[in-house]
Amino acid sequence: MNKTAFKIWASGCSHVSADKRQGRESLADAIRQADRDFDWDIGINVGDFSAAFGLPTREEGEEVVRQFGALEKHRREDIYTICGNHDRNAPDESEAIWFRRYIDPLGENPAYSGVTRENIPFPITGTYERYHFDFGNIRVLMMSDVNEMSQPKGRGELGGNPGGVVTKETFDWWVDQVESNQQEKIIITAHHYLLKETTVATGDWEGMIKGDDGNWKSDYHGYYKEGTPHAASYLYWVGGEGGKHQFETWLEANPGKVDMWLGGHTHTNPDDTHGGKSHIERRYGGTTFINVSALTRWFVKNHAMPQSRLITFNDNSNIATVDCYMHSDEYRYQGFYREKRVGVELTKPFILSP
Repeated sequence: MNKTAFKIWASGCSHVSADKRQGRESLADAIRQADRDFDWDIGINVGDFSAAFGLPTREEGEEVVRQFGALEKHRREDIYTICGNHDRNAPDESEAIWFRRYIDPLGENPAYSGVTRENIPFPITGTYERYHFDFGNIRVLMMSDVNEMSQPKGRGELGGNPGGVVTKETFDWWVDQVESNQQEKIIITAHHYLLKETTVATGDWEGMIKGDDGNWKSDYHGYYKEGTPHAASYLYWVGGEGGKHQFETWLEANPGKVDMWLGGHTHTNPDDTHGGKSHIERRYGGTTFINVSALTRWFVKNHAMPQSRLITFNDNSNIATVDCYMHSDEYRYQGFYREKRVGVELTKPFILSP
């Protein structure tokens, strides 16, 4: 039978140790359900495997690797990964040492991660911080969240240091990739964070709630006075500059050049529209932003309801479908939330075998 579609299982924010303490395997359970209940070709996981408020530990890294072992129909290498804010290392450590060792998107540390570069189905080009891969006529641009070295306190002291971060080199790479692949490619971007004012609770202070005393405190995200709490819900830092909105400015000046932006970070139920925005929104003349989070039930327990997205690209069609899959039955029954299916218009038809 000829293949007529390509499917991405998009997920993130498993925060495995938080759920394990409650007797739940957030990553492994989701893998078992995905393998059982629907077909998928590759996975994209947007990070936050760790639930540490301090620094991620060896024990948690080993637990993530163990839970990836639930894969039966797929190889570990079928799931492409990026670093989330809770996966960051201490500022005085080698950059992304924990993430590169245990999550290992490049297959650099197979003895720890079990990832073998030769088994990655669609070859990757780049570094752990920024890399791309192609399937059909789609190019996927993967950008990890990194430490912001200009902040007075770093990862660990600020419990995850909310507010998304990429380097100037990564931003420049992203612009070059988007501009140089306009003619042939459908462009998908993935980062742990969404951009400002794109999806649910991504506006200023929308990660927080005001207490009875009139002061801000934690809600969707942790409140840290020195950790840019107003921007805890979106990608804020680019190249050591906070709040300059480089991605938003570029997209506004170049409408329709990026088809999708996949992210997570904000955990909530699929019907939440805090700030007047849902999980899937179209912005900047044709870019569809999709919050795929979260697999955890117990990290930010007041909001998190385990879910992920299945994105289907049909051969010779310029419409992709995005389905919401619920991984528990606390919010509604476990399985596909059919009413949340969304059709997404692409800039050009998807060609499975260009």
